[in-house]
Amino acid sequence: MSIAFPHKVIGDIMSASVDVGQLVEVVGDAIVVADPQNIITLWNSGAQKMFGFSAEEAVGQPLDIIIPDRLRARHNEGYAKTMETGQTKYGSDLLKVPAAHKDGRAMSIAFTVALLHGAGGEVTGIVAVIRDETARFQEDRQLRKRVTELEAKLAATAG
Repeated sequence: MSIAFPHKVIGDIMSASVDVGQLVEVVGDAIVVADPQNIITLWNSGAQKMFGFSAEEAVGQPLDIIIPDRLRARHNEGYAKTMETGQTKYGSDLLKVPAAHKDGRAMSIAFTVALLHGAGGEVTGIVAVIRDETARFQEDRQLRKRVTELEAKLAATAG
């Protein structure tokens, strides 16, 4: 069941009963905020566990630290366009992309993003809530491979 609250009520509840800093730190998913120049400004403990970089290593660095080399140009182009237009098509859609761990290993991640705005309405950054989907992605790939093999066997015996 989903309950909707007016924004003011949520703000009152959040300020009255929830330590937002603690909330960001205890969430199991990675929460990453970057400024309009693509520089990381917030990196929670979930991001540290997921990507291997401490907050001290990540904050102040470009998002490139978690983006595979082959995708950086495309990411940077899309990021700049989002900052320029103040619009993203990924606000409510789950985006699934490759990522890179500090140790160099490839990862599969799924995330949503939201634009952050200043008092004057200007875009001040973007927040991503990220989940590591590497194991699920590998399982799906193995299942698809097995289905393909079984379909080939079935076709060979039927023909």
